[in-house]
Amino acid sequence: VGMALGLIEPSLLQALPERVFGIMFNETLLAIPFFTFMGLILERSGMAEELLDTIGQLFGSVRGGLAYAVIFVGALLAATTGVVAASVISMGLISLPIMLRYGYDRRLATGVIAASGTLAQIIPPSLVLIVLADQMGKSVGDMYAGALVPGLVLTSLYALFVFGYSMLKPDSAPALPPEARTLHGSAMLVKILTALVPPLVLIFLVLGTIFIGVATPTEGGAMGAVGALVLAIARRRLSVSLLNQALDKTAKLTCFAIFILIGATVFGLVFRGVDGDLWVEHLLLDLPGGQLGFLIVVNLMVFLLAFFLDFFELSFIIVPLLAPVADKLGIDLVWFGILLAVNMQTSFMH
Repeated sequence: VGMALGLIEPSLLQALPERVFGIMFNETLLAIPFFTFMGLILERSGMAEELLDTIGQLFGSVRGGLAYAVIFVGALLAATTGVVAASVISMGLISLPIMLRYGYDRRLATGVIAASGTLAQIIPPSLVLIVLADQMGKSVGDMYAGALVPGLVLTSLYALFVFGYSMLKPDSAPALPPEARTLHGSAMLVKILTALVPPLVLIFLVLGTIFIGVATPTEGGAMGAVGALVLAIARRRLSVSLLNQALDKTAKLTCFAIFILIGATVFGLVFRGVDGDLWVEHLLLDLPGGQLGFLIVVNLMVFLLAFFLDFFELSFIIVPLLAPVADKLGIDLVWFGILLAVNMQTSFMH
């Protein structure tokens, strides 16, 4: 349409191959397949089930114990996998039947699973933050450091909500009956050490090295992938078929992400060709209220868009239009990125 109306020169599209090669040469984006692979290996090797079972037993005697277990396991899975669908599906399949069997309110049970599953969006090493950092031209390490506290605050708020709910409506989140709590004393301690410590070590290996500055996020992802394989071998869960499944799914997910990025690049190129970016910039800069007005409008818009769009589409198409305006208004881009990530995390629940 642009060419037919004489708005775009056909020669503009000659810039496209270079841009596509630029995407393929981007080392930051290499972290996506690594973290996806790591999450899939951990999910398929039954780590989520073991964690849920152990923490469920640990909190079993407390009212709402299973809900706390789901939230904390959700946060741990988020820190080890970074893949939302993986966390939500595995948590839903494992914990929902157990919660319903012990008389939990359906709304509380499903809400807790949906909320804790989406924590993978915000708690590092999150794919969302890698993509946002790349689009905003900021370091992934800074994004991870900035997202850690908001992620933990969200986790605590979810736990606080369950605490309040179980106090007001004790019947909706009962404690586990004694016959369901099979682990006690030293057996419980051994189970905690074997189920909880390895994923925590893996989290420290991946995030610790990135935060200290020893490894780049891509190298951290590679270490995480190797660590996940070691854990799966140690648990005697690694088989050729599991490895094939994980590699196949990783390749598919990475290709999806890259193709959305290539599509967004074509869109971005044409959009800039017709001065669309300048139009959006003027529109957002002229909003009343300066920084605050811009932030309110952008957050409302992203919140509504994330009901329907995946974070890849939002990050590749919407964020490149917003980031330059935020920069001109003097907003810290790392802070802005974290704000958008928290916003999307909350919106995905809806």
